[in-house]
This record gives sequence, structure tokens and C-alpha cells, in this order.
Amino acid sequence: MLILYYSPGASSIIPHITLEEIGAPYERKLVNLAKGEHKSDAYLQINPRGKVPTLSIDGNVLTENIAILTFLAKRFPDARLLPRDLTEEASCISMVAWFASAVHPTFAHIIRPERFASDTVAQLDVRETARTTFWGHCEEINGVLAGKQWMMGAQYTVSDPYAFFFYDLGARINLPMRELSAYTAFSERMLQRHAVQKVREVEESSLRGSNAWDGPYYPHVRRG
Repeated sequence: MLILYYSPGASSIIPHITLEEIGAPYERKLVNLAKGEHKSDAYLQINPRGKVPTLSIDGNVLTENIAILTFLAKRFPDARLLPRDLTEEASCISMVAWFASAVHPTFAHIIRPERFASDTVAQLDVRETARTTFWGHCEEINGVLAGKQWMMGAQYTVSDPYAFFFYDLGARINLPMRELSAYTAFSERMLQRHAVQKVREVEESSLRGSNAWDGPYYPHVRRG
């Protein structure tokens, strides 16, 4: 039995979309980040790091998107979420690793600068520098997508919902994402996929309009 622990607005949307693409049975468990449920004793017994996503596989816990996505793609090969060619598969995993190790942590510097500097003035610099760096990452993704349908070309893979997540993050902090024409067209194609529509519906309704961006959880996010 697969159980996904997720929270709307968080990176758990990436395996959430992937599970819907696969179509295998799974159970969702909502973890309300805005209410601090990820730090509850009950959840910390499942994932001691207190983060989402977490995937339970017959009681065995798997964390971190790169591991979860690779597992799902390998566990359900008929979904073709990794390229069949070994070199192309490695390139896809490399892309996901870059997302997890560089792009995503950069965004964390924007919304949680206090994790990286104790001085309030320094936190402002951390946040603004990270915004610039994150925008550069988005420009790089836009370049990768130029002339392509998906991140790896013609084949949809586990790297695509990850890239889609970053486009959404950029839009949330008012970066000029629509200036990135290839990335914008990609995001619009993602929005047309049934799995994405299903997950957005589930996540938007699960907290009745509330999500991880509400309240004090992300106090430094700029809104329009």
C-alpha cells in the first residue's frame, strides 16, 4: 500500500502528480503545514525530519523527492516516467538532482532567510540574492525547454512536475515568469494534463482555500 503524506502548496505536489500519472491505488494523508502538523509527535514518528513529502511503501518510509520519484518510476515502468535509454535516464535523474540540490534550496533562502543568517539586515540580503539566483535558475529551465515539449524532449518524465512546481513558485513571489516563453508554454501544457488538474482540485479543496503559504509559515513571501 502506498501512502503519500502531503500538504497543499508544498513540494509534495510533485509526487502527488506523479502518482496520479501512474494511476496505481494510493492513499493521501494531509499534513497541514500552516497548523504545524509536520512538527507534531505523530508525524515526527513517521518522518523525523518533519517535512513533506513522505511516501509510505507497505510501512517502509521514503523521503526526499529525488528518491520518491525514482522509486515510483522504477516501481511502475509501464508509466514510462523515466527514459528507457540508460544515458537518457541518467540525464533525467541528473536534472531532478539539480532541482533538489540547487533550485529548491535557493527558494528556501527566499522564504526562510532566518535559517541562513541571524542578523535581520543580512536576512534581507540573503532573500534578495536568492531571488536573483532563483530567477537565473528559471531562465536556465526556460533555455532547456526551448524547442521541446517536455524537459527531456518528447517524453514526459518525473522531471516535468518538478519543473512545473518551480514555475508556480516563481509566480507566487511575483517574478516575471511570463517573460520566459518556453517555460510558460510548458506550464500551460502541464495544466492541461488530467493528473495535474486532479491534484490541483484535491489540494485546493483539502484545506478549503488555505495552504502552506497562509499564516506565519512563510512570512517573507511577497504577494501582489
